[in-house]
Amino acid sequence: MGGNAAVGLLRKLPSVDFILSRPLAAALLERFPRGEVVERIRGELDQLREAILKGEFQSDFLAREVLADEILSRTRNALEGSLRPGFRRVINATGIILHTNLGRAPLPGPARRSLLNVAGYCTLEIDLEKGERGDRLSPVEDLLRRLTGAEAAAVVNNNAAAVLLALNTLAKGREVIVSRGQLIEIGGSFRLPEVMERSGAIMVEVGTTNKTRASDYAAAITERTAAILVAHPSNYRVLGFTEEPELGEVAEIANRHRIPLIHDLGGGILIPFENYGLPHEPLVQDSLRAGAHVVTFSGDKVIGGPQSGIIVGRREYVDRMRRNPLMRALRCDKLILAALESTLQLFRDERWLRHEHPVFRMLTEPVSETEARAQRFAQRLRGVCPSATMEVVDSSAEAGSGTLPLQPIPSKAIRLRQPGGSAEDLARRLRLSEPPVIPYVKEGWVYLDFRTIAEEELEDLLEVLKGALAA
Repeated sequence: MGGNAAVGLLRKLPSVDFILSRPLAAALLERFPRGEVVERIRGELDQLREAILKGEFQSDFLAREVLADEILSRTRNALEGSLRPGFRRVINATGIILHTNLGRAPLPGPARRSLLNVAGYCTLEIDLEKGERGDRLSPVEDLLRRLTGAEAAAVVNNNAAAVLLALNTLAKGREVIVSRGQLIEIGGSFRLPEVMERSGAIMVEVGTTNKTRASDYAAAITERTAAILVAHPSNYRVLGFTEEPELGEVAEIANRHRIPLIHDLGGGILIPFENYGLPHEPLVQDSLRAGAHVVTFSGDKVIGGPQSGIIVGRREYVDRMRRNPLMRALRCDKLILAALESTLQLFRDERWLRHEHPVFRMLTEPVSETEARAQRFAQRLRGVCPSATMEVVDSSAEAGSGTLPLQPIPSKAIRLRQPGGSAEDLARRLRLSEPPVIPYVKEGWVYLDFRTIAEEELEDLLEVLKGALAA
């Protein structure tokens, strides 16, 4: 566009005051703060100016009144969109059970009900019998002691915080021995050596990446040694020419030198996976029985609760951690503790897990049941979207969040194609639907993995697909 033409168009743009004088503006100003309305209008005008200067403004120039109303319409849409919560329910069709980007574990029904129950005033720190101040951790600690056999327990806001608190309490300014093969990096580029540094502990590396022996730990102990840290490699595996001592061997060395053994389990498991056809993973109870003095693990992975870091172990060490001023900064609020308590209650009986625990169901559901659910849904979808190409196919789900990193979980998925449209466009429409559906795209198909799609989500999923496939 020529310079003179662009200048002419720019001069004809309506002013903010003119736009605010339109009838549509009055309705907006009744619903939204004036400052936000003005800011959005200016943003729309800036975009128009940029389009004019780039020569991207098409067609004849609209009447000022029409253009003002169009700007107000866009402003209304933007402001209404800003009212939509940033955190919304989604349907997870990725097949990744503990999907970090989707909030990891979907909470069990009892945990969700607990959140509503304690959202107002609640018995967070009151002894109802005595009418005195109570201990917010008591209900969860009692459950954890019963489930793990530990002497004491504490809860902080995630497992990295649990490790930080343990090291800061038990080893600040002193040395902690750790195998080179366990200097792990967790999600978000947080590395164990950096967590140790922030704790004030001094890291002493022993062994090699692939081989560490019990004698390596023993040889590194000096009068400056405060603890031994063993980190379970939950999100990776070192295979081939490898060697590492049993946890019990390291515990014997720690006991001999009267220093604590801290076992960072990462995910944390309370029931034997192998009973359900999954590979063996160390139980929290196994770590304690093997002699670990402090065990830390996540509450929002296989445990299936809200984000939290759980600490169990010897009372003398756990009590010291609870007295650490850092505990105040890392402690959990009433919502986390209530949801975690309700989740842990389910582990008292595996029958309760099967009926109420979404993560347990998804990890252990026979693939025949997953296929049956997918086939029933595909039949319904064909009835309402006959033009779409779809079929039920084999797929591989995964636990996610560093759990069972080498173990694909057999699953079933519906893969879809829309005539005349790309898989990427269809996936985008699904993500922008209400509720958003998160699939994955592979080789020109959109896949919906049914291991992570619950029965109660199928009606919403059907409505979303009807709209997306009709577009």
